[in-house]
Amino acid sequence: MKKLIVLLLIVAFNLSAFAQGAKIEFKAEDNTIDYGRVEKNSDDGVRAFEFTNTGDEPLIITNAESSCGCTVPAFPKEPIMPGKTGKIEVKYNMSIGPIRKTITVESNATNYEEGRIALKIKGEVYEKEIINYMEKKKALPLFEN
Repeated sequence: MKKLIVLLLIVAFNLSAFAQGAKIEFKAEDNTIDYGRVEKNSDDGVRAFEFTNTGDEPLIITNAESSCGCTVPAFPKEPIMPGKTGKIEVKYNMSIGPIRKTITVESNATNYEEGRIALKIKGEVYEKEIINYMEKKKALPLFEN
């Protein structure tokens, strides 16, 4: 009887070791989206991190927070079933200057420590230079011989 219990415990332990749980895989390389060099007011600032649940359990995203108020993430509230895809949208306010922001996603994904995933956006927003052709230009000094 004791051998049977030990055998059942060993089998149960081995089966639990093969259970994957939910796993999240992002399409963006290094979990980063590069906005590139973008002119202010030419872009709404919205990008999407697309992902797939490659595990064998539903993926549940519980929260997504940005490193600052200039970036607003939106994530799916319903579970993502195994094999299905989803997306986390990020809206950057397109303020002039370099873009270097991190969005922290909390989930039940087993392939990230504590289910926390760091997503990053990078790039640069610039303002188009306005050239006034009616403005007088300063004359260049003449060279004297």
